[in-house]
Amino acid sequence: VLSVQVMCVQIKCFHEIITIGYNVYHSYDLPWFRTLSWYFLLCVNYFFYGETVTDYFFTLVQREEPLRILSKYHRFISFTLYLTGFCMFVLSLVKKHYRLQFYMFGWTHVTLLIVVTQSHLIIHNLFEGMIWFIVPISCVICNDIMAYMFGFFFGRTPLIKLSPKKTWEGFIGGFFSTVLFGLLLSYVMSGYRCFTCPVEFNNDTNSFTVDCEPSELFQLQEYNIPVLLQSLLGWKTVRMYPFQIHSIALSTFASLIGPFGGFFASGFKRAFKIKDFANTIPGHGGIMDRFDCQYLMATFVNVYIASFIRGPNPSKLIQQFLTLRPDQQLHIFNTLKAHLVDRGVLGSLEDA
Repeated sequence: VLSVQVMCVQIKCFHEIITIGYNVYHSYDLPWFRTLSWYFLLCVNYFFYGETVTDYFFTLVQREEPLRILSKYHRFISFTLYLTGFCMFVLSLVKKHYRLQFYMFGWTHVTLLIVVTQSHLIIHNLFEGMIWFIVPISCVICNDIMAYMFGFFFGRTPLIKLSPKKTWEGFIGGFFSTVLFGLLLSYVMSGYRCFTCPVEFNNDTNSFTVDCEPSELFQLQEYNIPVLLQSLLGWKTVRMYPFQIHSIALSTFASLIGPFGGFFASGFKRAFKIKDFANTIPGHGGIMDRFDCQYLMATFVNVYIASFIRGPNPSKLIQQFLTLRPDQQLHIFNTLKAHLVDRGVLGSLEDA
């Protein structure tokens, strides 16, 4: 359900930005412009979602013949679809509109890069466990609210010319509030498997599950408090989830770097002399006005997981191993056995 919601938001954001280009460049007479824009959106989504399904649900894909064929030739099919759109664009070129048509071709591709690619990363984060989806999004929302509150009551010093209402007081107050909020929310959510477990396909029950043995990230650990703080707090140790430490990095990014996504959007709107991306939400503008910081946050979370969290997944390797031919499985088994014997691991196990 969350994946579908992300996709709906992505489509609406794409529509809002494409419509701006359509109006700004007065592209009313361009042949096939809107049709090609939506066609490229379809192609890019087919490529990304196909890659995701194959990566996360490899066993399910291999069991179904149509899915197995689509998976095997997925990149070729995706490239063929894109080439079709590319050729359609070239055939649609008309005199006196060449430059404008290439403007809009570039506009469409930049929009795909900003919106579709980053929204796809949100799906990746979601499949790692809902906590990687909910905590970052909540931190951005918390920072937006608290920065407004601190700025409203204490704001005196302007922060940036692109957003005259933003103040240093709101920026700093939002930072500390968001870090505290991230710690508390992470503590609550880390205790529930439905939030911490990644989505997996269970061969035995033929269903998707989110039940697992919690990793070390979501098991309470005891940490020593720095000496300088011991006298202040009166504690020597504190029990917390390791994920809470990572939540500090997430909330810090949401507070210090995330707002620059909003500043970027403000600069974009000023460049084209528009107040909002659309009027979808009364009083708040368009969907893109609400998600400008979220896309930047999603990219950071994906990079953070790949750099500091994700490691080899034994269950995924076993699933892929079981889909190989018997002779391939035997070759891998003999290679692994020889490797373990050389390291002395297999020998020690046999002795035991």
